[in-house]
Amino acid sequence: MSQSEVLPATNGWSKRLLFAVPIAGFIILAGMFGIGLTKDPSVIPSQLIDRPLPEFKLPGLSASAPGFGSADLKGKPMLLNVFASWCAACPQEHPMLTRISREGTTVYGLDWKDTPADATEWLGRLGNPYARVGSDPTARTGIDLGVTGVPETFVVDKRGRVRYKQIGPIDGPTWETLLKPMLAKLEAEA
Repeated sequence: MSQSEVLPATNGWSKRLLFAVPIAGFIILAGMFGIGLTKDPSVIPSQLIDRPLPEFKLPGLSASAPGFGSADLKGKPMLLNVFASWCAACPQEHPMLTRISREGTTVYGLDWKDTPADATEWLGRLGNPYARVGSDPTARTGIDLGVTGVPETFVVDKRGRVRYKQIGPIDGPTWETLLKPMLAKLEAEA
């Protein structure tokens, strides 16, 4: 039996197909990467937008400092800021939170994956802009909120619904052009 009898005959189409499949795969993959490059990597959608905060009750940083729960985040628009003493970006954001608080916006603090002692020392050094601080050392509440890192800030409306999630530090432009107008609009809602 000769070699030509063992191998099936190949026509031109199969050779072209062998060449075209990898090229088509490359084009599809390049297109997907191209679309991905147009997306803002700091925007991570939250499943909580326009939904009530999950139910939680957090202890304070000490026996004399009351914590808070989801029921406390109702009545007026406010911010829920997730921070930690070990967070590298939190000290950059802290002066802005102090300013926001002094301007009259209520800011609650959720101390995430941190010890109450470390958070108390950190706030003692930098000042405490929060109406109340809740301790979440096991990250259980953070998981329920969909926290991916610190700092993160949630805009909460009068009814306790999440209306926006800010990932990363709040800076002056973010406050003035996005969050402050959003809170004013939420305050005007019936």
